[in-house]
Amino acid sequence: MMAATAADRVRAGTRRAPALCQIPWLPLLLVAAAAAAAASEQQVPLVLWSSDRDLWAPAADTHEGHITSDIQLSSYLDPALELGPRNVLLFLQDKLSIEDFTAYGGVFGNKQDSAFSNLENALDLAPSSLVLPAVDWYAVSTLTTYLQEKLGASPLHVDLATLRELKLNASLPALLLIHLPYTASSGLMAPKEVLTGNDEVIGQVLSTLKSEDVPYMAALTAVRPSRVARDVTMVAGGLGRQLLQRQSLSPVSYNDTAPRILFWAENFSVAYRDHWVDLTSITFGGQDLNLTGSFWNDSIARLVLTYEHLFGTTVTFKFILANRFYQVSARHWFTMERLEIHSNGSVASFNASQVTGPSIYSFHCEYVSSLNQDGNLLVPGTQPSLWQMTFQGFQIQAFNVTGEQFSYASDCAGFFSPGIWMGLLTSLFMLFIFTYGLHMILSLKTMDRFDDHKGPTIVLTQIV
Repeated sequence: MMAATAADRVRAGTRRAPALCQIPWLPLLLVAAAAAAAASEQQVPLVLWSSDRDLWAPAADTHEGHITSDIQLSSYLDPALELGPRNVLLFLQDKLSIEDFTAYGGVFGNKQDSAFSNLENALDLAPSSLVLPAVDWYAVSTLTTYLQEKLGASPLHVDLATLRELKLNASLPALLLIHLPYTASSGLMAPKEVLTGNDEVIGQVLSTLKSEDVPYMAALTAVRPSRVARDVTMVAGGLGRQLLQRQSLSPVSYNDTAPRILFWAENFSVAYRDHWVDLTSITFGGQDLNLTGSFWNDSIARLVLTYEHLFGTTVTFKFILANRFYQVSARHWFTMERLEIHSNGSVASFNASQVTGPSIYSFHCEYVSSLNQDGNLLVPGTQPSLWQMTFQGFQIQAFNVTGEQFSYASDCAGFFSPGIWMGLLTSLFMLFIFTYGLHMILSLKTMDRFDDHKGPTIVLTQIV
């Protein structure tokens, strides 16, 4: 969809994968969707292009509903990494779905309104490109590790300023990771504005490489899909048959004699050695979750989540919260003192003291993460940390829980944002200058006596 112009300008003698607009996944065939229903929430698109020719043959299996597995993805990447450029760019977005290209790609001839103009131009000019509309989530989650092993180079997280200072060599392998954000429509920016900004970053990065005349291979994908498949019903022969059904999610609830601790997140992702895994569905999906070790009383609460076969071992997450009375405010406040990750006998601890609020409330924050770009509310106990965590739409309550519902939420977003503070301070400074100037003008005094040439000379000893 993004590269309609690219499809019309295929050079002779160059084998290229179908552009997005040539792959007929819209409208989605319900029969093919039924075959992929089990993995409907675990697919992300992958776009590949390179400055070298003939790296990819057309992907024969990219029909409606087809999901590219890790083995198939390796079959596409292995020859390209062996024969193609040794400089690899991985544009990794937090969230991306094929529906984003449909909604914001200007696919109905409205190219000037496209949020992917630089990406379309790159695909149009690239001698080799490959578009995979649906790639298995596991294959994408291991992509960084796979590229690292194939290239024999550690991934380097870069931004535009860092990239301009780097001196890339065509003969030496380099794996550059460029992180692109994604903001939901409930945030300060609409998704199209964020996608347009991400596309500008892609364009600037490619311009930098072009100016240095460095051969490269680039890939654009995401950690997780930005959209969730809705319930679809097909009526045939008077009978309704539901083909796709979104799994219902619910908060984690620890109970002894009554509900004691509630925990929820729209997305719960954890990384070990830059290998990200999404735990949202297995945590809030309603299946049996191992809460062994959880504990609660009026002053201490501990929520323990244990996952087997995570990163090849058993990993335990411990949320430790304390409830204290403060005389200054004359009320109880809770604080999440730390978050611990236990694995293979080792413990990684994160300070989470910024997760706090009145005990009668729950705590909510759009992002609770160890990543700097997401606020860094989780501070690793040791630097650098092998573990990273991100919660989106985070909410927790460990005291004064009534039933299975959260109490009123104390949000981490303060009433005064940096912009408001800047405006207030600037206004106060300007008001001070105005008041001082007005005071100086009102303090001016003129002479009230004048010299008369017919009378005696006036002697002015002092003017007040």
